[in-house]
Amino acid sequence: MAADNTSSVTEFILTGLTDQPGLQMPLFFLFLAFYVITVVGNLGLITLIGLNSHLHIPMYFFLLNLSFIDFSYSTTLIPKMLMGFVSKKNIISYKGCMTQFFLFCFFVFSESYILSAMAYDRYVAICKPLVYTVTMSPQVCLLLLLGVYGMGVFGAVAHMGNLMFVTFCANNLVNHYMCDILPLLELSCNSSYINLLMVFIAVTIGIGVPIVNIFTSYGFILSSTLHIRSTKGKSKAFSTFSSHIIVVSLFFGSGAFMYLKPSSLLPMNQGKVSSLFYTTVVPMLNPVIYSLRNKDVKFALKKILGKKSFS
Repeated sequence: MAADNTSSVTEFILTGLTDQPGLQMPLFFLFLAFYVITVVGNLGLITLIGLNSHLHIPMYFFLLNLSFIDFSYSTTLIPKMLMGFVSKKNIISYKGCMTQFFLFCFFVFSESYILSAMAYDRYVAICKPLVYTVTMSPQVCLLLLLGVYGMGVFGAVAHMGNLMFVTFCANNLVNHYMCDILPLLELSCNSSYINLLMVFIAVTIGIGVPIVNIFTSYGFILSSTLHIRSTKGKSKAFSTFSSHIIVVSLFFGSGAFMYLKPSSLLPMNQGKVSSLFYTTVVPMLNPVIYSLRNKDVKFALKKILGKKSFS
């Protein structure tokens, strides 16, 4: 049935970020630089955590997976975006579009829940330090990670299921630089309020549930931190989760602005700019934020560089 619905469209044309020819090459080099920084930063952080045994603790276990997710969904989107800047028509096949969309949903939902798991880890570390090793045992960490990727599968399947009942007509011009649910629904002949409601429910589960957990965790963390008498102790506690707060604000803020606002208040062209933050800027900044604001990571990096300089 789904194949019959979409038989009239075999490919889509992505409009990209802009249709102004003079901006194509500057934007190509700008986003190429973003992508290189993202790849080097995230793969470097994965390698750094893997090579340093003192970083083999729950906090960096989740950070390693965050870097993997950031690298993966940047690679899902940015190379195709770069091709659009240097080609006359940025064409993507129907199967290619659906594959990109599925992977995008999987990694974005996974990122939401890995950030939630990281917030829970910081809550246990600061508020219940005496039972931290028991509460965040390797078995618990693996179960949390399984839940993270399980929710990624749920988000991807939910959005793909929504598109299965949509009929695409002759118009195949997607007003975006990637295949996303809202611009694809704009091309359909039979999308309805139900489709948009399904999008809202899925995004609420992907954004709302992790945000509630994150705010609850940091509410307890803040309360616990304020009861610490020494200034040094408060500073150390704040430093353990300040980086996470920055990442969470950037990721969820831009995502909520894109998907949870009525379309009448947020034209698609503005939505494309908003989506750049969580698809391009956040994956690039995550390793930078966690590296520059984390003493353990900086120490591990100096240790690796020191070994190389003497070898």
